[in-house]
Amino acid sequence: MDSQITVRLNYGVPRPTTLLLQIRAMTDPFQIVTWENTEIAAYKSFRDMPAEEGIGNRIWLETNGNLLLTYSAQVSVNRPVARLETLTETPLHQLNAPTVKYLMSSRYCNADDFAEFLEENFSGLRGGAKVKAMSKWITDNLTYDGKSSDGDTDAEDTFAAKRGVCRDYAHLLIAFCRSSAIPARIASVYSPDVTPPDFHAVAEVYLNGGWHLIDPTGMTTADRMIVIGVGRDAADVAFLTAFGTTTLNEQSVLVVAD
Repeated sequence: MDSQITVRLNYGVPRPTTLLLQIRAMTDPFQIVTWENTEIAAYKSFRDMPAEEGIGNRIWLETNGNLLLTYSAQVSVNRPVARLETLTETPLHQLNAPTVKYLMSSRYCNADDFAEFLEENFSGLRGGAKVKAMSKWITDNLTYDGKSSDGDTDAEDTFAAKRGVCRDYAHLLIAFCRSSAIPARIASVYSPDVTPPDFHAVAEVYLNGGWHLIDPTGMTTADRMIVIGVGRDAADVAFLTAFGTTTLNEQSVLVVAD
């Protein structure tokens, strides 16, 4: 699948400020960025560097004032959709150091909150079959609501409210997996299927010795996702982190499949 991406960011920045951006699509064997361009109206300095796990890129940007940025790219995706129910858990003693941290609690995903609920509802399942069932439970039992959460909402809050946006769905599945001793992390992605169009968050689970993308909102599938970056939770993959004051004027994300 080939897709065209256009991102426009217009933020008021009243004084020179340092921003950390994560908006570039990454390249790996399953997705190839065939063309991309970043246009910024004015800035003091620009530094591109590898992101978490060496997946994708982050940009340090020092502004002279307002942020006016357009990012455009063409990406070809050839990622297969795994049959989760066929994938086994990787024995814990075989996990390598970079993967172990995705078993642990993080800011938005407490690994210890859901053991009793999971035992009551998924006790007969293991590995990918359990992950698939947990994801389906989230899809079936949560309501997508853009006004139901904020930057402080964690997986426990989402479980209680049964509402949220894509990052809340992803956080809950990640917490379910970690409570089940299955490594899980967040992935920020683009996809032509997301409604409303925006930066999208999904979960990525470690099964059978590899990472597998899964979207508990049910909006998109791994073969249509364009990965931007990964991390422990949303704090690691924010598309814009400002070390100063910013005000949103206008923002748009458009992804069109050819």
